[in-house]
Amino acid sequence: MFTKILVANRGEIAVRIIRACREMGIKTVAVYSEADRDSLHTLLADEAICIGPAPSDKSYLNMERIISATVAMKAEAVHPGFGFLSENARFAELCEKCSITFIGPSADLINKMGNKSEARKTMMEAGVPVVPGSKEPVYKVEEAKAMAEEIGYPVMIKASSGGGGKGMRISYGPDDFEANFLNAQMESVKGFSDDTMYLERYIEKPRHIEFQIMADKQGHVVHLGERDCSIQRRHQKVLEESPSIAISKELRKKMGETAVRAARAVGYENAGTIEFLLDKNKNFYFMEMNTRIQVEHPVTEMVTGMDLIKEQIRIAAGEPLSVTQDEVRIQGHAIECRINAENPAKHFMPCPGLITNVHTPGGNGVRVDSHIYCDYRVPPNYDSMLLKLIVHGKDRESAIAKMRSALGELVIEGIETNLDFQYEILNHDAFGQGDTDTHFIPTYFPQYGK
Repeated sequence: MFTKILVANRGEIAVRIIRACREMGIKTVAVYSEADRDSLHTLLADEAICIGPAPSDKSYLNMERIISATVAMKAEAVHPGFGFLSENARFAELCEKCSITFIGPSADLINKMGNKSEARKTMMEAGVPVVPGSKEPVYKVEEAKAMAEEIGYPVMIKASSGGGGKGMRISYGPDDFEANFLNAQMESVKGFSDDTMYLERYIEKPRHIEFQIMADKQGHVVHLGERDCSIQRRHQKVLEESPSIAISKELRKKMGETAVRAARAVGYENAGTIEFLLDKNKNFYFMEMNTRIQVEHPVTEMVTGMDLIKEQIRIAAGEPLSVTQDEVRIQGHAIECRINAENPAKHFMPCPGLITNVHTPGGNGVRVDSHIYCDYRVPPNYDSMLLKLIVHGKDRESAIAKMRSALGELVIEGIETNLDFQYEILNHDAFGQGDTDTHFIPTYFPQYGK
């Protein structure tokens, strides 16, 4: 087992990783930018080192500085968390070259699954159902238009290297196709330095269902059930729950086995997520694979009783999975609300600033993952997430009641947040009835969904 791990991230996920390491008796090194000098992860870690100024490209995305810090602090492994360098194949490769263990899959695998058109092709070859669409990447609008006609409108135009909703457009017919394709491609070039695009048939009102998988170096692969992540704004998740009310026991088994088959097809190692779209007829299609731990991993932890960060670390150290598929049990229901420093009424505009007062809820089955505290200044340079509020109940109804209570108790003063908006979602009849899909916010909250 490792004696020291460098945490190549910030915010709540850095705190989460540090806590897991402390419980395992592993020393930690926090890296921080000048803007994060007083952030909680720097205070909780055994050691902390500044890696540059506030901009991400000069600090948390600066591979050379993070590698240098790892070597200088004599850490044996790096945990990238999510975002930043977590799915950067070059970083994983640099770690390997420097004899540093990257807590995640190999560089080759990150490359393979990070390219969405390549991932589609791999899944098709493995017999995993994919949304009908282009088999090869496309670069020119003329050939893309011909493909769209073949697939059938409406089509989803996607950047191969995309993520977080960037480089995505829906085209409903030939008249709007060219403009949407060029705009999505321009966004991809700007955001990912890649003009590679692909097309998929647009599935109307789907659910976003993802399966958590774990795989060790001995070839064992298990799934830990699903998360329903359908409630989104601008293709970014707002609220997640497990299990999904839309999934029967039989369908869970089928989708879980498909997720495991997908992971085996690429020789996957460590934590990962197979993301599916589920249509109204209960047909499911592979969408993408995330080769990292997810923001919403706590809901899986709450219903399985497993610590996924510890599991990641043990796998990276060469240890086998702690459970077999038969030993995985999904118990009760968990919901996670992402509390962000943003103003929903102003198109979810980020709202950095000084937090003057914080009170977090507690009690049986209530969990708060966060890095904020009273008098903490939220910097404008990074993601706006302040905390994740997670609850666990014996069933969905009791979990919803518990989340309502927890949201009512949560206080964050000094800045704007989406706290009230989360409360509105929880209180909506459609949510209570489980009538959710990826269009939930635009449909029921059009004032926020623009």
